[in-house]
Amino acid sequence: MQIGSFLEMVTFISAILTIILILLQQRGASLGAGFGSSGELYTTRRGLEKSLFITTIVFAVIFVLSILGLLLIP
Repeated sequence: MQIGSFLEMVTFISAILTIILILLQQRGASLGAGFGSSGELYTTRRGLEKSLFITTIVFAVIFVLSILGLLLIP
């Protein structure tokens, strides 16, 4: 397997997982948030929500690095 095809596969998988992880996050998902009048207070992330947030960041960084790798490797 060539490095280019490996990076393409990593890019595709990380893009799909990043989209899924972003859609799973629920901050401001109420109906009032759509109209700009969210009545929620800011709270810190805990437990599964924090893990989901950190995992989203990790896959987004992997996505960006794999794209940069594809640009640098001919």
